[in-house]
Amino acid sequence: MTTAFYWDERCFWHAGAHYAGTMPVGGFVQPLPDGLPDGPETKRRFLNLLHVSGLARELSLRGADPATDADLARVHAADYLARFRAVSDAGGGEIGLRTPFGPGGFEIAVQSAGLAKAAIMDVARGDVANAYALSRPPGHHCTADWANGFCLLNNIAIGVEAARGKGLANRVAILDWDVHHGNGTEAIFYDRADTLTISVHQERNYPVDTGEAADQGGPSAPRSNVNIPLPQGSGHATYLDAFDRIVAPRLRDFAPDLIVVACGFDAAAGDPLSHTLATADTFRQMTRRTMALADALCGGKLVLVHEGGYSEVYVPFCGHAVMEELSGSAIHVPDPLAATYAARQPGARFDAFARDWVDDLVATLVP
Repeated sequence: MTTAFYWDERCFWHAGAHYAGTMPVGGFVQPLPDGLPDGPETKRRFLNLLHVSGLARELSLRGADPATDADLARVHAADYLARFRAVSDAGGGEIGLRTPFGPGGFEIAVQSAGLAKAAIMDVARGDVANAYALSRPPGHHCTADWANGFCLLNNIAIGVEAARGKGLANRVAILDWDVHHGNGTEAIFYDRADTLTISVHQERNYPVDTGEAADQGGPSAPRSNVNIPLPQGSGHATYLDAFDRIVAPRLRDFAPDLIVVACGFDAAAGDPLSHTLATADTFRQMTRRTMALADALCGGKLVLVHEGGYSEVYVPFCGHAVMEELSGSAIHVPDPLAATYAARQPGARFDAFARDWVDDLVATLVP
């Protein structure tokens, strides 16, 4: 069985701009770069690197149908969807916080959700070994009725609920290692005992008022939500320490039948929207660990869905490292910044501080 990779050129056309030169954006007029941090080039260059390295030839590259109205309605409020569609049809605008989009923004977001849905459905059915969805716009900040932080629909939640609607999954674990707190996914599943949500993020980065370790689930689902807020300056060692001591035990305890990763690459050193120091190897190692857990717990059923990551230079190498691991390929693209970012890793004094920090989180989060 192969590793599937889902993408759609239309998702690269998502933008906040309304004109390309003097031409109105929409239809067959592709937007120009508009300065949004969530630009298309990080994703496009990731895909390009897979082609140039030859790894793309070892993957099952796939498109997907857009998510359906029924898919959206399982997760999002009807009035929110109606408002989003209306603003999109009127030429674009903004319907939440930091969520600009142009004409056709609704249709592109629905296509992005469709990529996540297809990846989750195909893995849950056993059609492919595992999968990656190159979704854009991202989804993990979007709640049932509020767009937020570049996220217009919650792609993963839509995919998970579609799989449940077909009886393909029950107990689902969603692991979010985007550097920003996955507040939207948390809110949607906060009182659901059938869903474990884990977010590893920089403390009080974005949103500044969510992501506390004390937030552990609603009254019907205590300890179904795990927040792992890490301090600024956390690097490779801290991320793997938190994974081994908190993420892995909670996944084993929950025993999911499907694991979905909200795969943001913005915890990487050099990302303009974070102050953490993960490397391409950090994402490789976290993928390796998650695959081992998926093999042990749920027959290897693992899906990664793209979220953030804003360094056009570095995201492709982080993504390629993940795909090397996910597919088991012998093709290897060396990290050109490995030595630079290794030299920037925190020293022994910070490592001791971070170890104490994780100790405190372990005491709070691990039964």
